[in-house]
Amino acid sequence: MANLKEIRTRISSVNSTMQITSAMKMVSASKLKRAQDAITDMRPYAEKLQEILGNLSESLDTSDGVYSVQREANTVLLVAITSNRGLCGGFNSNIVKECQRLIKEEYASSKVHVLTIGKKAKDLLKSKGIPTNEGELPSDLEKVWDSVNFETVAPVAQMIMDEFVAKNYDKVIVVYNKFKNAAVQEVVPEQMLPVLPPDEVESSSAANDYIFEPNKEEIVEDLIPKSLKIQLYKSVLDSHASEHGARMTAMHKATDNAGELKRELTLHYNKARQAAITNEILEIVGGAEALKS
Repeated sequence: MANLKEIRTRISSVNSTMQITSAMKMVSASKLKRAQDAITDMRPYAEKLQEILGNLSESLDTSDGVYSVQREANTVLLVAITSNRGLCGGFNSNIVKECQRLIKEEYASSKVHVLTIGKKAKDLLKSKGIPTNEGELPSDLEKVWDSVNFETVAPVAQMIMDEFVAKNYDKVIVVYNKFKNAAVQEVVPEQMLPVLPPDEVESSSAANDYIFEPNKEEIVEDLIPKSLKIQLYKSVLDSHASEHGARMTAMHKATDNAGELKRELTLHYNKARQAAITNEILEIVGGAEALKS
């Protein structure tokens, strides 16, 4: 049985850990509200933009567009979106697992490059022997999380679009955590490029009668690049909210576990102290009896 000093030290250590995890939970909860509001406000705009683009594309042949060219997927780019920090449960590892699955199963016959947005994806994939951000791909995209806004994400989307147009990649898949609620995040592999034909994406069932100015072709040509940038920005916002939700949930569970462990150690300490006091009493009584005899 551990002595009383060791048990007191463990109780103190667990108590300190519980205070840290509780503070991290509260910080994540406050950040989650802002991140959740951001993605909630963004989704209707992104969905409406996609709906308008779908309605326009239905009456046009956009297959000749530079972002719509369907090529054999010889070279695939996976954009893995994770956080720069850990302590958020399976948030980061789930993205890495999905990337591994895509590499081994769906694109086993293709050459796959991985572009990481977030330090954890780069570290985890490197530890598994999967190189990231090779060649002309930038290596400092974790800076995106220093200031999550459209101006920060748009250049990354433009760089990916330029790489696709230059035929360095035949397909681009974004792998991210879609925010459901604080406790649930869904890993989603979403095709960014080439742009899917209108019959393969969800569109409004009701046809809308619009007046187009200057004309449909020019509007579509302008909307597609903007839509692609919005698509990546929405994925980053989803991941941002999911990260704080996952961390809040993980820290809540860690705090509960630390509290339970503290209760068990306190009970163990009280039993050990009671046993020590009983032994001391027995020794005193035994000594008194020895003196009497």
